[in-house]
Amino acid sequence: MNASDAKSLPPASFAAATVATVIGFGGTVALVVQAGQALGANTAQIISMLAALALGIGLTGAVLSWRLKMPVVMAWSTPGAALLATSAGYDWPTAVGAFLLAALMMVVTGMIPALGRLAARIPSGVASGMLAGVLLPFCLKLFQAVSVDAAFVIGLIVLFLVAKRFAATWAVPVVLVAAFVVLGLRGQLALSFDTGWMTRLAPTVPQFDWKAAIGLALPLYLVTLASQNLPGLVVLRAAGYEPPANRLIFWGGLASTLAAPFGAHGVNLAAITAALCTNPEAHPDTAQRWKVGVIYGGLYLVVALFIPPLVQLFVAMPAHVLASVTGIALLAPLAGALGGVFKDEAYREPALLTFACTASGLALWGIGSAFWGLMVGFAALAILKRP
Repeated sequence: MNASDAKSLPPASFAAATVATVIGFGGTVALVVQAGQALGANTAQIISMLAALALGIGLTGAVLSWRLKMPVVMAWSTPGAALLATSAGYDWPTAVGAFLLAALMMVVTGMIPALGRLAARIPSGVASGMLAGVLLPFCLKLFQAVSVDAAFVIGLIVLFLVAKRFAATWAVPVVLVAAFVVLGLRGQLALSFDTGWMTRLAPTVPQFDWKAAIGLALPLYLVTLASQNLPGLVVLRAAGYEPPANRLIFWGGLASTLAAPFGAHGVNLAAITAALCTNPEAHPDTAQRWKVGVIYGGLYLVVALFIPPLVQLFVAMPAHVLASVTGIALLAPLAGALGGVFKDEAYREPALLTFACTASGLALWGIGSAFWGLMVGFAALAILKRP
C-alpha cells in the first residue's frame, strides 16, 4: 500500500465499518434466531440462515461499493425478521419457499421501474402501521418477562437507558453482552457447541403454498421494500450520492434469491448502519468513502465463518431473556414506526386501522395479520377516498 492509499484509508474508516458491523449484527441477531425458531428451523438451519444472510450482506455490499464507488451498506431485513417471528403455522420448507418468492418479487421490482414507483406510492402511514403492528408484540413481551425474572429484566431496561444516554449507538450491544455475562454467572447458559465452530450451510428444498405466498411472502416483500430499501436509498442521497435505485433493489433481490434456499429471508439496503458508514466521520473524502462499504462487507464475510458459536449462545438463552433482549432492540424501530403512523393527518385513520389489525394477530384461512392489516388499510383508503 502506497502513501496515497494509506491517506485514503484513515483509521476512522475501519472504526466506522467495525461499529456498523457490531450494531448491524449484534443489534437484532436475537430477533433472527427467534424468527427461525418460530418457523420450525433446527439449530443447523438457523446457523445456515444467519450465515447465508451474512454472506449475502458481505459479498453484495463489497462488490456494489467497489463497482459504484459509493458506500453501499447492506443488511438483513429486521422488520422482515419481526414479521417471521410472529408467523406461526408454517414449517421451515414452506417458509423458505416464501423467502424465495419475496426475493423474486424484489428482483422484478428492480427490473421494472414502474413497479418500484407504484410500491413507493403506498402511503407511508399505512406501511408504518403494518410495521408497528408487527413490532408491538415483541416490545410487550419485554414487560411480560418482568413477571418471570423481575430483577434481571428491569436491570436490562435500566442498563439500556443509561447506555442510551451516554453511548446511544452501543446501547443494544451493551445490553446483549450484559445479558450473556449474567446468564453465565448464574449458570443458565448450557453450551454444548456440538455444531462446531466453523459455518456449514444447510440447503432446504423450498415448498410453495398459496397461503404462505399471500400471508408471508407478500408482507415480507412489502415491509422490506418500504422499511429497508427505500430508507436506505434516502440515506445514500442524504450523504450526497446518486444511487441507482432500481439496480440496488435488483441486486439485493438477486442476492436474496441465491441465499433463500439456505434460509436467508432477505438481503437489502441498510438504513441505520448505513448512516454510520456514509457520514464524513467515516471518511472525509466523499469520492473515497466507498472503501468503508468494502471494509464493512469484508467484516461480514469474517462473521459468516463463525456463526455456530454465536447461534449456540442464543439458542441456550432462556426464552424470557431472549424475548427481553429482542424487545429492547426493537424499541427504537417501534418508536419510528409509530411516528410514521401519526405523522400524516390525512392518512391517520387508515394507518391506525392497519396498525390495530396487524397488532391483533388476526389470522383468517391460514393467512396472518400483516396481510389483513394491509387490506384493512387499503380498504379504509378507498372508502375515505384518500389518494
